[in-house]
Amino acid sequence: MIRLLLADDQALVRGALAALLDLEPDLEVVAQVGRGDEVVAAARDSAAEVCLLDIEMPGASGLEAAEELRRELPQVRSLIVTTFGRPGYVRRALDAGAAGFVVKDTPARQLADAVRRVHQGLRVVDPDLAAESLMDGASPLTARERELLALALNGSAVSAIARQVHLSEGTVRNHLSAAIGKTGATTRAEAARIAQERGWL
Repeated sequence: MIRLLLADDQALVRGALAALLDLEPDLEVVAQVGRGDEVVAAARDSAAEVCLLDIEMPGASGLEAAEELRRELPQVRSLIVTTFGRPGYVRRALDAGAAGFVVKDTPARQLADAVRRVHQGLRVVDPDLAAESLMDGASPLTARERELLALALNGSAVSAIARQVHLSEGTVRNHLSAAIGKTGATTRAEAARIAQERGWL
């Protein structure tokens, strides 16, 4: 039996995934959590072998949880299962240590097969997203530019962002200006939106 942990902040989705996967004769859901920062402890306690992680969760994202799993429990494999099929997320997930990336509308049989393949040590990526990810290339943004664009998403003023990250307003403007250029946008709000849509934030 392959022991599975499900991490998704929506109880209904978690329950549906558990019900589908438990129908498979060789898969067993041994733990469920609703927060990203609960994944490693639950994986350790349940002796899970594969963790299915949503991306957007409270406490920590699925990408952060995958990275922590790789560091703390390297024998445990992680598979991102998300609604957010953004090409940039694929590259970030694989960089974080995830062994696979599929979207939630993947048919149940294919999801079960993805779990088995990940368990065997293989990589599994939704083919359409893989192709898009290759065409889009890696994110051109630096870590600082991503951080500042994420803060700009809610429309914060440069002065407010500067205070929050303890940088001068001029430095913040320079980073945001570079990010605007790299995304081909004309405003920081547009740059933030483009970066979010591509999965770079």
